[in-house]
Amino acid sequence: MTSFKPASRLIDGALHINSTALIDALPHLTYQDDVLHIDGVSAQELRAQYGTPLYVYSQNALLDNYHAYVSAFSALKDVQVCYAVKANSNLAVLSALAKAGSGFDIVSVGELARVIKAGGDATKTVYSGVGKTAQDIKTALDAGIGCFNVEAVSELDLINDVAAALNKKARIALRINPDVDAKTHPYISTGMKDNKFGIAHDEAIAAYQHASTLAHLEIVGIDCHIGSQLTEVQPFVDALNKLIELIDTLANLGITLKHVDLGGGLGVRYIDENPASVREFADALLPKLQDLQARYGLGLHLEPGRNIAANAGVLLTSVDVLKPTAHKNFAIVDASMSELLRPALYESVMAIVPAKLDNNAPTKAWDVVGSVCESSDFLGKERLLSVAVGDLLAVTGAGAYGFSMASNYNSRQRPAEVMTANGTHRQIRARETLEDLWRGESV
Repeated sequence: MTSFKPASRLIDGALHINSTALIDALPHLTYQDDVLHIDGVSAQELRAQYGTPLYVYSQNALLDNYHAYVSAFSALKDVQVCYAVKANSNLAVLSALAKAGSGFDIVSVGELARVIKAGGDATKTVYSGVGKTAQDIKTALDAGIGCFNVEAVSELDLINDVAAALNKKARIALRINPDVDAKTHPYISTGMKDNKFGIAHDEAIAAYQHASTLAHLEIVGIDCHIGSQLTEVQPFVDALNKLIELIDTLANLGITLKHVDLGGGLGVRYIDENPASVREFADALLPKLQDLQARYGLGLHLEPGRNIAANAGVLLTSVDVLKPTAHKNFAIVDASMSELLRPALYESVMAIVPAKLDNNAPTKAWDVVGSVCESSDFLGKERLLSVAVGDLLAVTGAGAYGFSMASNYNSRQRPAEVMTANGTHRQIRARETLEDLWRGESV
């Protein structure tokens, strides 16, 4: 497995992050003359032009992360990388990936509409999710959806009925729950038998046989997605082995498939995690996938989201208030759980680094918190930092499940989003105005 130089250590119980070591592991981030730059653009310059809190994404990082999958699985024919839109659904992000050839993984018709608006191809889009309605299915069929990842037996009948009314055939794959422990946070584990996702492994054959009797369904694949932020490859191998058992059984029953979909979930480094690389991920799976392709002609679908977007983005935030107390020191910043929910929701530990280095400045332990009226409103706890009012901080790894999970809680305006590339920058979403907060409401 790829090894990283540790970027943090505990000092008297506080987390000290070696900002330089962390940034060195994130190619699109650099310190130039001790000032943080994203794709060659100064974080200070971005704050001056767009204000904070501010999401900033590196277009180069997004594309490099996407192409890593294309390259790693190039030994196979018919590989479709379907970026998971839920990770970051900004139109500019989707457009950049669509132009690079990416397909998309969606879980709502809203995400489908975004993909189409951004220039994505509906025929290269897979529709996952446990609660598709008849109207959702109709909208997707009318758009020419590439494949439905079916998550319940009753959904087969619903899709068939809608397709029959439209005089169409719907392409489907069954999402199988292989009961594999992804060894990740329980909130982002999706492949265990007590999760709501997918069809149980021991019910899969009967489900496929039922699907084969429905005239307006075309069986094209088999799918699984066991969780998110997996740092080890073995759970993917275990899941694939269970799918292979089913693929062989289906072939013996005369049910042929066109692709196997292994979902997403490969983890990223937030601070000191040591996740497998995309190349290591591919090397572990390719022998089995090549055998499936040789025997059955199966192509491959993948649905990475976090692994493409997370470390392509940062959240910039300014220090508004310092509040040292006898028991705890609070650095109150202009970002909050409304802008970045992951620490409050998952107790995620994300790196917080200064936008300007001063290695000689004294440090102390700070809880970096927002101004939302919840005790769960924090970005990081017990962080060893040197901060002053007005300083600019960057939360790294914020490109996935950052803005896409942001809200207007406490009637806060959602932040602007910016894309950088080779020393240039452009706004890709304007900061919300006060009027935006009540748009569509009436007295």
